[in-house]
Amino acid sequence: MTARPRGWHAVAIIATVAVTALAAGVAPRAAHAQAGAELRAPDAFASIVDRTQRSIALFVEAGRVFQHPRCQNCHPGDDRPRQGDEGRPHQPAVRRGADGLGAPGLRCPACHHDANYDAVGMPGLAGWHLAPVSMALRGLPLSGVCAQLKDADRNGSRSIDDIVKHVANDPLVLWAWAPGTGRRPVPGTHATFAALMRAWADSGAECPRVP
Repeated sequence: MTARPRGWHAVAIIATVAVTALAAGVAPRAAHAQAGAELRAPDAFASIVDRTQRSIALFVEAGRVFQHPRCQNCHPGDDRPRQGDEGRPHQPAVRRGADGLGAPGLRCPACHHDANYDAVGMPGLAGWHLAPVSMALRGLPLSGVCAQLKDADRNGSRSIDDIVKHVANDPLVLWAWAPGTGRRPVPGTHATFAALMRAWADSGAECPRVP
């Protein structure tokens, strides 16, 4: 008999529990698997003469992505990832861990592999992890999301240009448009979202004054 690596039994139990939870309805229902509503492209805001107001309008449109469950569930602002459009606490009851990849014995890669596993509704992508607490999106008004994105003390010491490049190129961001069977994707297309963020940056990166 081939020797199995240490910890295989615990990982198998975790995976079985996770699959059972998904099958029991923890994952979003298949009826929710529909194309996201359209995002308006930057040209739709060209008639706004005031540069500050145009910048704000661009961010409000892009903010429909930031405030979507596909983004907020992995940017919860606490130690518990969320699931579904309702933002239910993750089952099994995993925690962030020291590196955002889960606590010992309940590591994210044990269940979330390099691609979505649609047969059981398991989302996945290489590098699956929780965003740092400082980069929370869940529970913030849109003005707060914008302020957090611009704050180098909370955004990973990124400049505005770095933020634009991040949302344009990071595979975990792109995943939100292809989240697998049974999950509602974020609105519009990734190309439109990236263009909105670039236009927002180029127009002064202004934030909404109210939520």
